[in-house]
Amino acid sequence: MKLKIWSSVALAAVAIVATARQPVRAEVLDKHATVSGTVLHYKVILPKGYDPAKTYPAVLAFPGGPQTMEMVEATLGRNWLDQAELRGYIVVIPAAPDSGLFFEGGDRVFPEFLTKLLADFHVLDKKFHIAGVSNGGLSAFHIAATYPQYFWSVTGLPGYLPDATPARVQALAKLCINMYAGELDTGWLNAERQQADQFRALNFTVQFSEEKGEGHVMRTLDAEGAARLFDQFEQARRGCAQ
Repeated sequence: MKLKIWSSVALAAVAIVATARQPVRAEVLDKHATVSGTVLHYKVILPKGYDPAKTYPAVLAFPGGPQTMEMVEATLGRNWLDQAELRGYIVVIPAAPDSGLFFEGGDRVFPEFLTKLLADFHVLDKKFHIAGVSNGGLSAFHIAATYPQYFWSVTGLPGYLPDATPARVQALAKLCINMYAGELDTGWLNAERQQADQFRALNFTVQFSEEKGEGHVMRTLDAEGAARLFDQFEQARRGCAQ
């Protein structure tokens, strides 16, 4: 049997063709910066074919639990990467600094972190959607109520506004509010339902969803299910159209 010997030119040509057939994927960057005297680590999902001269919609998303890089990786894969790639979004997911979770001492990096992101990326209308999972949901509402001028919408999956003083509640008046809670996660479910009713009584735009059969970790918002989150982001940019 004769062995076919490929020339280096032929091998190179095959490699080029194979590479050309690979779809362009979103790029995930590992970043760190010193913000307000605090070292902050974060990941950034860039749209496929990202052009730094172009403008993109953007999401600031917070992980749950201890808000470590491990939790950043988890929520990136479960909730954000596929839809960000499909729809051309920038998504920024920070890990909590040593000063604490983002609804506690870690909030010291704001608003400087937001102004840094706006300097680094061309964000559509210079406003983000802000979202988070569990402790990340608390963080999202906390930061949104403190600096509402930077955001289109706030989403908790699950999540709600901690320390809901009248002034902090009123700060969310112009944002589109999205709240998810698992049917079996009764503590968070009841807290969110009560707060959603409070927001509606004030004529805020709020969508609350009880995810049937789900607990604290809602698989209904994973992968393709995350399309619901991005549909709401699109609604927010159109004025929260129902």
